[in-house]
Amino acid sequence: MGLEAILLWAVIGLIAGWLASAVVGGGYGVVGDIVVGIVGAFLGGFIFRALGTGAPFGGIAGTIFVAFIGAVVLLLILRAIRSATVRKA
Repeated sequence: MGLEAILLWAVIGLIAGWLASAVVGGGYGVVGDIVVGIVGAFLGGFIFRALGTGAPFGGIAGTIFVAFIGAVVLLLILRAIRSATVRKA
């Protein structure tokens, strides 16, 4: 994987993570948004494959959309875990 691919993943992750944190709330900063977006891209890809569908449109916009959906799901899971942990303490 070249430097261009890594930078593209970082930019897509940043955009998807930032959009997801804007919708769900509870952002983790620039680096955290990138990580959430990249992990969300994998999670979104898994979700879309499990549903037997692809991105509703192609190109980078479709990739950002899939990563955004995965990032939203990831943030909701993290929020549920955090609230369950706070309730136990």
